[in-house]
Amino acid sequence: MIIEALQQAQYWHWAVAGIILMVLEILAPGAVFLWFGIAAIVVSIIKAIIPGLGWEMQLAIFSILSVVSIIGWRLFFKKNPPAHDPDSDSLNRRGSEFLGRKVDLAKDIVDGVGKVKLGDTMWRVEGPDAPKGTSVEVVDSRGSSLVVKIAT
Repeated sequence: MIIEALQQAQYWHWAVAGIILMVLEILAPGAVFLWFGIAAIVVSIIKAIIPGLGWEMQLAIFSILSVVSIIGWRLFFKKNPPAHDPDSDSLNRRGSEFLGRKVDLAKDIVDGVGKVKLGDTMWRVEGPDAPKGTSVEVVDSRGSSLVVKIAT
């Protein structure tokens, strides 16, 4: 039954299979179905160019392209890891990205509380009392506040 279906496969069957596999990638990400889908699209193009291509050759091309593309992607991904570490615990700690940065106070620190401007955002800071314009260094983040010390 499967062999009969493969013998009657047209180029558009491979194209539909490729699209379905790519949609599966959206529903279950992991960069596996994507490569199967691309391999099926390539077989579809080859089948459209060479209509008499036997099912054995179609299946062989699909298999080889699938394996080679997955291995190639894994090797590429291993050599070029993403710039951001997804396991980082700083996702919900925006202030931690400013640790070590030196900045001038935008508002006096009075009774341990003041403000600095980082980028286009005013941040509440906690630290020793100091006048506006004093250079401070971010040493920690606590909730939505940055903890600073007088920069040296």
